[in-house]
Amino acid sequence: MNGMDKIIVKGARAHNLKNIDVEIPRGKLVVLTGLSGSGKSSLAFDTIYAEGQRRYVESLSAYARQFLGQMEKPDVDAIEGLSPAISIDQKTTSRNPRSTVGTVTEIYDYLRLLFARIGRPICPTHGIEIQSQTIEQMVDRLLAYPERTKMQILAPIVSGKKGTHAKTLEDIRKQGYVRVRIDGEMRELTEDIELEKKQKNIRLMSSSTASSSKTASHQGLPIRLRRR
Repeated sequence: MNGMDKIIVKGARAHNLKNIDVEIPRGKLVVLTGLSGSGKSSLAFDTIYAEGQRRYVESLSAYARQFLGQMEKPDVDAIEGLSPAISIDQKTTSRNPRSTVGTVTEIYDYLRLLFARIGRPICPTHGIEIQSQTIEQMVDRLLAYPERTKMQILAPIVSGKKGTHAKTLEDIRKQGYVRVRIDGEMRELTEDIELEKKQKNIRLMSSSTASSSKTASHQGLPIRLRRR
C-alpha cells in the first residue's frame, strides 16, 4: 500500500491505548473488535475521528469555526492519510426504521445537492446520458429522422395514483389529445374509458405525426411542442 491507500496511526495513547501503531486500509469496511476496555472506541472515536474532525474544522474560516465545537488534539504522535471524518454516536436515540447513515449524520440533503449539481443521469434502458434540451434542440433532433416518419410523444400525467381519473381524461380530451397509454395499453380518447379505482398509471400521449415537409414541420412543430 502507498500513503494514499491507508491511514497510518503512530503512537496513539488516548485513554487506555498503549502507544500503539496501526495501519488501516482506505476505501474498505474495517471492523474493530476486542474485549470491553481494549481501546476500540479510543482508537476509532477519540483518536481517528477526533483528529479528522479537528483538521477539517481548522481548514474553515474563522467565521465558520465560531459556530462549530473545536475538538482537542488527541494524544497521538502522528496520523497520515486522514480525510474529514463522520461519526455516528453509539447512543443515538433514533428509532425510525427508515433511518440511514445519511439521515442520522444529516449529510443526506447535502449529498442530494451534490449529485444534482455534478451527477450525470443515465437512462437505465438505453444507457444514454439524460440532458436538458431547448425546444429548438428537440425539434432539430426529431427532424433528423427520415421524412414521413411517424412519431409518438408521451408525457406522464398521473403516476402511481389510484382512482377513475374521469376528470383528468376529460380535460385531456378537451385539450385536443386523441390517445392515452394506460398501464402500457394504448386507448383512443374517443371511446368511453372507464377505469377501476385500482388503476395506478396514466400517461398522456400526443397524436402521431408524419413530417412530409421539413419546412412545414419547422414552422409548426415548435408551436405544438410548446403547447404540450
